Amino acid sequence: MRTPLTILFAALTAAFAVQSAHAQAAPDGETTNTGNGWKYFRRGSPDDVKTPTTFGILFEGGGTDVDEAYRWLCAHAGNGDVLILRASGTPAYDPYIQRLCPGVNSVATLIVNHRRASNDPFVLDKVAKAEAIFISGGNQANYVRFWQQTPLNHAIDVAARRGVPIGGTSAGNAVLAQFAYSALTRSVTSHEALADPFNFRITIANGFLNVSRLLDHTITDDHFVTRDRMGRLVAFLARIGHDRFAPRPFAIATDEHTAFLMEADGKGRIVGSGAAYFVNAPGRPEVCKPETPLTYRNLAVYKLTKGGTFDVRGWSGTGGTAYSLSAVDGVLKSTQPGGEIY
Repeated sequence: MRTPLTILFAALTAAFAVQSAHAQAAPDGETTNTGNGWKYFRRGSPDDVKTPTTFGILFEGGGTDVDEAYRWLCAHAGNGDVLILRASGTPAYDPYIQRLCPGVNSVATLIVNHRRASNDPFVLDKVAKAEAIFISGGNQANYVRFWQQTPLNHAIDVAARRGVPIGGTSAGNAVLAQFAYSALTRSVTSHEALADPFNFRITIANGFLNVSRLLDHTITDDHFVTRDRMGRLVAFLARIGHDRFAPRPFAIATDEHTAFLMEADGKGRIVGSGAAYFVNAPGRPEVCKPETPLTYRNLAVYKLTKGGTFDVRGWSGTGGTAYSLSAVDGVLKSTQPGGEIY
């Protein structure tokens, strides 16, 4: 028979074990917290700071990260608290950014994988106290399912309005503009999208984030050349125009190991080893019907590589290549030599 003292000791031990599961310090100095539908990992100072921030948006195309882009993000954060948002995965960005930006106060990863967690006071507090917010890669369908039209979604927009720089890579890049390819029914290929712009795999979210008015009427894409996504992007623009969501839709598409660093005024530069593509569609497509190959002519494309600049407000660039692109009966045609679409 256990004595009352033994019972009390056992109860305290159990309570401590439960508490430890919710807030623990790892041997490498990383603090972890868990809640209902969220996990939080933090490196650096445990105390938040308030530093002057400079708004901007980091569009990264996935693949190998571009070091220069993250240094830019840290500088725009005033070396404050950098927050990585995810719906799955690990805190792998924390040591990477801490190594690139040793002067930052902290780097943290917040994994939010349920809608109920998007209302959690802890989650909202961490977003409210961040000096930079970066949305990682993964599956943008989960971002839409778990975050859309929640307080977390709104908190990201509020952070942008107060001047916090925002960024994303791969799936995170896909949700930065007014329109986002949500991939709710599996990813669509260029061949599928051009053959039928109403393919059930084409799901486009409208207004998932509102971090800058300069991204109104705009959609983003990533892994662009690597995964041959020009065709599907043309189909996305066709659907946006056909459905009258925007009179003349725009697109910003980045390849892997490439980033577009846009300042608050819309002017930005390309870093990394690949290219970025800025596409301006003329309006509604000629032929955009279910189970019918797409015809959409005269989209203006501006291709930029490292060192090139682009002004999103004026939709003009320097140091790049301009050409015209059309989809005719589901086949892309380009004015570039050899009909090259990229």
